[in-house]
Amino acid sequence: MEPVSNGEEPASWDELYNINLMPSELFLKFRKEVQGIRVGLNMEFHNAPSNEYQAKLVLKPLTPEWKWKLIYEPIHHDVRILSKKIPVTKFLNLQVGVGHNFQMHATGWKWKLATCLGGDGVSRIRNKTSLGLFPGFGIRFG
Repeated sequence: MEPVSNGEEPASWDELYNINLMPSELFLKFRKEVQGIRVGLNMEFHNAPSNEYQAKLVLKPLTPEWKWKLIYEPIHHDVRILSKKIPVTKFLNLQVGVGHNFQMHATGWKWKLATCLGGDGVSRIRNKTSLGLFPGFGIRFG
């Protein structure tokens, strides 16, 4: 919004405000269950501040005692094994993982603390609504 320099007031509300309804992030997730394993394709589109695209292939066992899931990112040549989220307290979860980048020939580990409280960008409240369009395809808004 730029101020009017000649001392005149704006003629309409359209000149005062600019509302952008384009989402900054769009996540498409496709899931299929195959012999006790959920196979997923995650496609992530980031609109701001720069246009970026990520694709992930996710393999996750469906048994109740599963502890890990496998993620492969073909664009970045990353393979990761992530643990199930481990409750540390009532509102705090820990997730650990080991990964390898084939392009850089590097192996490393990551850990993440997540909570449902906050709003500081690191931890935020995540309210999600799912909409099933047809069997096997749903959209989740967060």
